[in-house]
Amino acid sequence: MSMVLEWLPLLLKGTLVSLEITVISISIGFILGILLALGRVYGNRVIYILCTTYVELIRGTPLLTQLFILYYGLPSVGILLSPFLAAVVGMGLNSGAYQAEYFRGSIQAIRSGQMIAARSIGMTKWQAIYHIILPQSLRLVIPSWSNELIYLLKYSSLAYMIQAPELMFQGRYIASKTFRTFEVFSVVALIYLVIVIILSKILSGLEEKVRIPGLGTKRRKQFSII
Repeated sequence: MSMVLEWLPLLLKGTLVSLEITVISISIGFILGILLALGRVYGNRVIYILCTTYVELIRGTPLLTQLFILYYGLPSVGILLSPFLAAVVGMGLNSGAYQAEYFRGSIQAIRSGQMIAARSIGMTKWQAIYHIILPQSLRLVIPSWSNELIYLLKYSSLAYMIQAPELMFQGRYIASKTFRTFEVFSVVALIYLVIVIILSKILSGLEEKVRIPGLGTKRRKQFSII
């Protein structure tokens, strides 16, 4: 127990870095994801092709490879990124591609008649998207988006491969000094578990709070009858 207390300050320092990476990356991915989703659903052919190419390229290559390109590859062309910045940029760009698919699915779940009705009362396409489509789609996307946030928190552990001083990095440092690998990484795993449970509770509450009244109720009743 005394050893755990001795490690705790360093592990908590790494935890804060992991949370910073996660929050900044999910924010980058959120903005990028919405733009990519709108481009794929409402953009012209050129925009659709560009957005689709980006999404397929990022989703088709490993996150670790992308981090290595940013941290170890870009210096060869004169671009130097700190470990933290490379982790944030890499994970943000990666998350944006996945979030784009979540947002695209939620946008397409909105009935097309709502766009037609909005246009019929004089709204432009982008006014209808901003005032009618997006507010509903952002509510619908919360369950899948919640998974992305939790995945991103756990994937932040890959940042230790480019020397970002996050939780896994600090755990490896302590384990190399103390040779107490099992105990150290058990504490690391416990920290991740606690954070994930807290995030899950918060996101579940958010989903319930902003749930569109009546949406999905009929389907659940039908399922229960079957």
